[in-house]
Amino acid sequence: MNSPASKASKSFSARILTFIERVGNALPHPATLFAILAFLVILGSWLFSLAGISVIHPGTGDVVKPVNLLSVEGLHKIMVMMIKNFTDFAPLGTVLVALLGIGIAEGSGLIGTSLRLLVIKAPRKMLTFVIVFSGVLSNTASEVGYVLLVPLSAIIFLAIGRHPIAGLAAAFAGVSGGYSANLLLGTIDPLLAGISEEAARIIQPGYQVNPACNYYFMFVSTFLIAGLGTWVTEKIVVPRLGEYKGTEKAEEIKPISKEEKKGLIYATVISLVIGALTLWGTVPADGFLRDIETGSLLKSPFLKGIVAFIFITSAAAGIAYGIGAKTIKNDSDVMSGMAKSMQTLGSYIVLVFFAAQFVAYFNWTNIGIITAVKGAETLRSSGFGPIPLMISFVVVSAIINLFMGSASAKWAIMAPVFIPMFMLLGYSPEYVQVAYRIGDSVTNIISPMMSYFALIIAFVQRYDKEAGIGTLIATMIPYSFFFLIGWIILFVCWILFALPVGPGAGMLLPGN
Repeated sequence: MNSPASKASKSFSARILTFIERVGNALPHPATLFAILAFLVILGSWLFSLAGISVIHPGTGDVVKPVNLLSVEGLHKIMVMMIKNFTDFAPLGTVLVALLGIGIAEGSGLIGTSLRLLVIKAPRKMLTFVIVFSGVLSNTASEVGYVLLVPLSAIIFLAIGRHPIAGLAAAFAGVSGGYSANLLLGTIDPLLAGISEEAARIIQPGYQVNPACNYYFMFVSTFLIAGLGTWVTEKIVVPRLGEYKGTEKAEEIKPISKEEKKGLIYATVISLVIGALTLWGTVPADGFLRDIETGSLLKSPFLKGIVAFIFITSAAAGIAYGIGAKTIKNDSDVMSGMAKSMQTLGSYIVLVFFAAQFVAYFNWTNIGIITAVKGAETLRSSGFGPIPLMISFVVVSAIINLFMGSASAKWAIMAPVFIPMFMLLGYSPEYVQVAYRIGDSVTNIISPMMSYFALIIAFVQRYDKEAGIGTLIATMIPYSFFFLIGWIILFVCWILFALPVGPGAGMLLPGN
């Protein structure tokens, strides 16, 4: 039985989250808000220019000054680049192409039948953990998690009579909040390692940082984040959301018919064939899906073209199911499924237009770089000891992540400052990279600068028409808080026991 103090504590936390939601939802429509933010960036670029604020880029040594977008040149660039900003916005094409394939699978009935089978067979007590864990694994190819797993988890929760936004939140927490945890290496690992290596050579020429340098820490973090994500969902998010009273109808859980079983068999066979071809192309050192020149899998056409793989696999499995279950009779049925999936993206496309302008202006003005460098300089001069300094570095990375979405861009700015500093204290670049990755992950789920934030809002609005940025942030803040605390505790333990964070990546530099 909960004590009065426990109830009071829960009541207090619930009131705080409700306040955050109300304040956030009192803001204008998300698209309008991005338009306002874009205008404020333009105005801010003028003010920064008037103030003469500048920094020295720690990586290149160049002087970085704000770019005034209220100048004639700036206004010309805004006009000329408006369409390109929109069409080049990274998540837009990813979402559209992936959903075309998923639309076939959904229109044929494959997704609905698969969900029913999952609900019938899966132990409900493990469902939340499985969703968060799957989200963490999916961030190896992050588009899969955002485009497929997040909306799918909401549908699953609704199908079993639980609040769909709770399922959505659990998946989003795993995919984005657990971005630096995984059992597998992703494309971000060699990218960050390359930046760390260059920064380390400022102190030790020839120093090498391998892409798997954080793997041990990532492996353990996978289970930490899955456990914390499950606990937050069940103990905080679900009780706060309460019973779902929206208009969205749940998938009816009926026994699988003979036709549906036949369709599932067809879809399974096709999926196995595609899976076998994928293994043939990726497992051998000279596989046809690997990089032709280097044989690398991390930089292979397969990983770079993962969205195309999602489209082909979803479409093929959907068509196979439709033929077996007799829900697809001709090509018109296939095209109808694709068209229907596009009908749900109207509000997202409007939102993306303004979000793309805001992100582009923010990058053009150099405000993000200036903010990041100033924050890094402040932390460097704090005079803290190694562990407090690393924890402070985690927190600063988390704060900067609210303003700069790209993990590699932030690290390219911060690594040349912090890696040499910690190396002079005797700590390895690999450890510093872990600290950065923790901070870079935990605030993804509450940052409007995160590329897929607009898409997640659109998913939430499917179940709550009045939901806004405040609804999503208030729902996800508990995940950010507990992920940050849990990860910091794990990291401090790693430091205290001087454990290697990856193969050949000890805490101290040789000779220390």
